[in-house]
Amino acid sequence: MTIKALEFYSGIGGLHLALSRSKLAVDVVQAFDWDQTACLVYSANHGRGIAKKVDISTLTAPTLSSYNANLWLLSPACQPYTVLNPNAKGAQDPRALSFLHLVQNVLPELAVSNQHPDRLLVENVAGFEDSSTRKILVDTLRSIGYTTLEHLLTPLQFGIPNSRLRYYLLAKKDPFGSTNISEGKTNSIWRQIPGQGIAWSDPRLDEESQAGRSMVDEIKTYLDDDRGEEHYQRYRIPDKVLEKWGRLFDIVKPSGKRSCCFTRGYTQLVERAGSIIQENEALDTTSTFDAFLHAQSLGERDAIHLLHPLKLRYFAPSELLRIFAFDHMSSTSSRSKEKADNRENAEFIWPETVSTKSKYKLIGNSVNVLVVQKLIEYLFDEPGC
Repeated sequence: MTIKALEFYSGIGGLHLALSRSKLAVDVVQAFDWDQTACLVYSANHGRGIAKKVDISTLTAPTLSSYNANLWLLSPACQPYTVLNPNAKGAQDPRALSFLHLVQNVLPELAVSNQHPDRLLVENVAGFEDSSTRKILVDTLRSIGYTTLEHLLTPLQFGIPNSRLRYYLLAKKDPFGSTNISEGKTNSIWRQIPGQGIAWSDPRLDEESQAGRSMVDEIKTYLDDDRGEEHYQRYRIPDKVLEKWGRLFDIVKPSGKRSCCFTRGYTQLVERAGSIIQENEALDTTSTFDAFLHAQSLGERDAIHLLHPLKLRYFAPSELLRIFAFDHMSSTSSRSKEKADNRENAEFIWPETVSTKSKYKLIGNSVNVLVVQKLIEYLFDEPGC
């Protein structure tokens, strides 16, 4: 049987790609997003007519029931919940209203006539689990007959050198049979997909997780193959940024196995917006910066030149697409080769009108395709379904 899916907050199509790479027979019948550029990119990669620019808060139960979809995928705005937003208001934030509309109004109305989807997946930022919106979501889903399973997962658990911790909720009308979860346990947040791997903990703090780092790819696996001088100049950190904020960057090397979470503010913000690459691994980062800061404190005008040998640059959009598991065709990792026969052979497409700044923003707003794929497969494959 072919599964019919609806995507909400579809962005550039990460949810769609996760479905297409899974072993399920799925037809995405409609995708909804308010961002016109995101819809343009989605259409370039998945075909015209699927992504629809719409205010999701205006969608009604009769409209959505007409699609006869048995799977809903939702990745609502994270700004109301992220720790990076000091003014985060959770359910009181205007950007949370469209999602609450779906949860509190549309789904219960569909449930009255048993037209609500059989399964749902919700993705959001870590921190959502402590929000009032999460309580509303879980309470409402359970009140209309769903069982739920919640997760906090990071791509590090799946071999990708990126610490983008995210909240995921799975919901379905049938019980989750394979997990053998007690009623009390259903209120817990899982740190792994049940039955798959070990629970996540910060590898910087936990010795067992440190040992597991050997299973994570090196960052260079995800970098562009052609990284000559022209590539470096295109993505290098401007001197004026390095002079003022350089010491605040999270700097990683190609041989490293961890990068910070990349956000929509990448290249526009410095702290907690994502890592930058030090192409020259031969130099010690700390001692080089110490020499720069010392020269700067002495008022030396050319102090910035002490940092140039590090060859510090931003990740290219193509490299971030691989880290987000959108496009790893150029990757040399064994995982990529292993998946080559089971994925779409087309590279990710950016319409010519999309600027580099917009690319970073759209990628930062998106999902990690591999993590979502694994969750979708579990949602449909776990014993007892």
